Amino acid sequence: MMAGIDLVHVPYRSSGPALTDLLGGQVQVNFAGTTESVEYIRAGKLRALAVTTAKRLEALPDIPAVGEFVPGYEAAGWYGLGVPKNTPAEIINKLNEAMNAALADPKAKARLAELGVEARPMTPAEFAKFIADETDKWAKVIKVAGITPE
Repeated sequence: MMAGIDLVHVPYRSSGPALTDLLGGQVQVNFAGTTESVEYIRAGKLRALAVTTAKRLEALPDIPAVGEFVPGYEAAGWYGLGVPKNTPAEIINKLNEAMNAALADPKAKARLAELGVEARPMTPAEFAKFIADETDKWAKVIKVAGITPE
């Protein structure tokens, strides 16, 4: 949408078959997650054109970020920890502290970076804002693209 590029979406059930078809030449481009594609890129089996994160990845420093030529572009997958709505604040804070400590561990941080994953420790309030911002961003894309539930 931001670059004015018209691509044909080919739906896949998972990244495995999509990467197989990309490697086999059945599709010409794929927005693959770094964790499943980084080794193919390093081995020279895939040519990475860009990463969709806000900035270049430590794992692939020579690969530009799309935002370098499409200002403001960022489309990164993310994971978070959720709990039931009525979970007491002290339990949420304890889980948050433990998760952030694990993400700060040098060994874990290095392994994640090797896979092209950038750990972003947050407070529960920061994570709630992040989810709200992502929801707003993708709602705009859905509206402009005219996407509707099947």
